[in-house]
Amino acid sequence: MRMYDLITKKKHGKALSEAEISYMIDGYVKDAIPDYQMAAMLMAICFSGMTEEETTALTKAMAASGDTMDLSAIAGVKVDKHSTGGVGDKTTLICAPIVAACGAKVAKMSGRGLGHTGGTIDKLESIPGFKAVIPQEKFFETVRACGLSLIGQTGNLAPADKKLYALRDVTATVDSLPLIASSIMSKKLAAGSDAILLDVKTGSGAFMKTEADAIALARAMVAIGEGAGKRTVALVTDMDVPLGRAIGNSLEVAESIAVLKGEGPKDLTEVSLTLAAHMLFLAGRGDLAACRRAAEESVAKGTALDRLCAMVRAQGGDDAVLRDPSKFPEAMAMTEIRANDSGYITAMDAEKIGETAVVLGAGRERKDSVIHPAAGIVLRKKYGERVEKGESIAALYTDNTMAFREAERMYRSAVGIGAEAPARRPLIYAQVTKDGVARFEEAGA
Repeated sequence: MRMYDLITKKKHGKALSEAEISYMIDGYVKDAIPDYQMAAMLMAICFSGMTEEETTALTKAMAASGDTMDLSAIAGVKVDKHSTGGVGDKTTLICAPIVAACGAKVAKMSGRGLGHTGGTIDKLESIPGFKAVIPQEKFFETVRACGLSLIGQTGNLAPADKKLYALRDVTATVDSLPLIASSIMSKKLAAGSDAILLDVKTGSGAFMKTEADAIALARAMVAIGEGAGKRTVALVTDMDVPLGRAIGNSLEVAESIAVLKGEGPKDLTEVSLTLAAHMLFLAGRGDLAACRRAAEESVAKGTALDRLCAMVRAQGGDDAVLRDPSKFPEAMAMTEIRANDSGYITAMDAEKIGETAVVLGAGRERKDSVIHPAAGIVLRKKYGERVEKGESIAALYTDNTMAFREAERMYRSAVGIGAEAPARRPLIYAQVTKDGVARFEEAGA
């Protein structure tokens, strides 16, 4: 078998066999196949695409290229959730404890933020003492005791994906749908859960800017998951507007706690409960209606918050800040952005708002950037809400007061104010299963 022949085959639009894909990925990880040949293959895939069978085979080969997590030592159904990334997206901090409180298990590896999107691990590490890197046995022990554990990804999880992504990044092949889908799902398969819920974002703050592209990606990932023997469902959710009102690590943890106390923003609460209900459904805890009721009950009774506190304690964190978020360390400085006109918030560019939070110190532009846990933005006014001239539309928090001027300029450029109230937007557009796509009938907040 020669890589040259495989490139030629794919260039002419023919499907690669599972054996050919395994040979290609194994050879690339072992440096037997050079970058220039893999770059040619990636471009051929961009032009010719891949079948569902090819994409599934590619994903399995990438998942098997390094460490894989065997969760069979943990009793019960283990369900994972993945978001394609957004601004203010702290739903894992809410969904995971809800699901655990309702009897399913969440043994989840999460990532860090890069660019305008936040990362679950950065948010958790804003909790004093919390350890996101723990031994495997401690990880398993925490899941058994608390029903959930959230940790950082292992260094050798799907190494083929790391190599391929670095090459895609410099060869203009990032935007290939099968390559995007296999990149995401290879890590999900390697993480070892029995079922996977995908939260595919669409809008200005998402990688997939249009609903059609988000649905196409969701369908591809669901096909991969089901083809690999995992129960898999995707929800296509809105990211044209930041989710919730808090953007920034400790700010988002505090807002997540508010949701778990039944006091959070309506949009974040609705999306989180819907995601949690689908996770419970995938774990076999009943139909969607029963799972939704169970999720709501875990919030009303406080059992979900109890699970989050237990996990944080088990992983070395101080759960006193979860019981009373006012105990979080505060940013050194805060300023308000005030409306120049009266009217309604008619536009919010989520990506620009996320970039504003990065300028304040809440995110990283490079992998080695230092994050300031208390930095970020609280949205005083959101899309569709009335605002009067001089009224605060956002509060900016930072340890670097020199950042305020640029951050305010960026934030103002991301927000539009008009005379008429804009049309309501849905929070959730569609549900994607192995049986197809269904519109999600749910009113936006």
